[in-house]
Amino acid sequence: MTMFKKFAVNEFVGVSKAKTKIGVALVLMAMANAQAETGVTDRKILLGQSAAFSGPAAQLGLQLNSGAKTYFDQVNAAGGVYGRKIEIIQKDDKYEADLAAANTKALIENDGVFALFGYVGTATSNAALPIFTQAKVPFFAPYTGAQSLREPLNRQIFNIRASYNDETEYLVDRLANLGTKNIAVFYQNDAYGKAGLAGVEQAMKKRNLRIAEMATGERNSSDVSAAVAKLLPKRPDAIIQISTYAASSALVKEMHKAAYTGMFYNVSFVGSQALADTLDKDGVGVVISQVVPFPWSPSIPVVAEYTKSMEKAGNKNLNFSSFEGYLAAKVFVEGLKRAGSGLTREKLVSALESINRSSYDAGGFDVSFSPSNHNGSKYVDMTVISKDKKFRN
Repeated sequence: MTMFKKFAVNEFVGVSKAKTKIGVALVLMAMANAQAETGVTDRKILLGQSAAFSGPAAQLGLQLNSGAKTYFDQVNAAGGVYGRKIEIIQKDDKYEADLAAANTKALIENDGVFALFGYVGTATSNAALPIFTQAKVPFFAPYTGAQSLREPLNRQIFNIRASYNDETEYLVDRLANLGTKNIAVFYQNDAYGKAGLAGVEQAMKKRNLRIAEMATGERNSSDVSAAVAKLLPKRPDAIIQISTYAASSALVKEMHKAAYTGMFYNVSFVGSQALADTLDKDGVGVVISQVVPFPWSPSIPVVAEYTKSMEKAGNKNLNFSSFEGYLAAKVFVEGLKRAGSGLTREKLVSALESINRSSYDAGGFDVSFSPSNHNGSKYVDMTVISKDKKFRN
């Protein structure tokens, strides 16, 4: 074989081997990409959140996100979960169902998120429900207690807060024990308000009581004139409010102006701190049920952890909503850890279902899921707004 022929053969063999190696590498890359879950890379996990970040209910979304982001930032600073940093895309739905649906579709189809986290509201979550269910995208810790997100079991939905039925049962029980029977209801005229109303009716019926009067207010509206005109003549001993802080505070103020001296009871979705801030002096004595422990109880380990984390992040505005966001993020990260390094949506769902009281301690807040139960908590407590817009437990 001549020198030229020998060189040509060697060059051909070398090129062929190189092409083979490149081909194998491309195949392996293609296989890896095919196996990789949407929203997950070796460096990040992408979440999506549609919530009210502007408008009359903005404080709910802002506070919830503040607590969650504080915990996620803390995890990221420590290296993430299996080296992956958690990122969350926020989209403002202004507490409107149609915007929530559009945002959900965009988050899943355009942004390619791995999971949805911390939605705010019943109607907004209901609007997202068929979209994330069809796409099989996990929907974690919505800020709502509606039964529509609890029954029947939806494998994608995980709730860490008690239901509105739990909250209203607690409130009606307290009122009944005080001998209060003349009870009225002011509720938002949408899925949220009706879910809360159903809970009140159920709790009242259980005790052979009837609602003295009912009045409604529209979503994202503070016009309560019609409600005041309907409720005031009945002079109820107590009014249970199923609304957001803007409308609830408006009703309290207008009823006080009309010399009403009865009690006001609210479910947690109202946004406790926002309600206290909006009411100012009119807030003294207003009652709110809570679905997370008191955020100013340092004897509770997770509260002490939350306080330290928020202060380190430069956020000294502790409140129930941001604490709920912090807890939600903490439980979600536990699910990510249990899912392992080969993260998929299916593995996350199975991992979350393995979290229960015997295998996980959140630090004084019990969370328990299973394959047949995705409602992690039934915790309900009660607080009263005191002077200086603070709370008594």
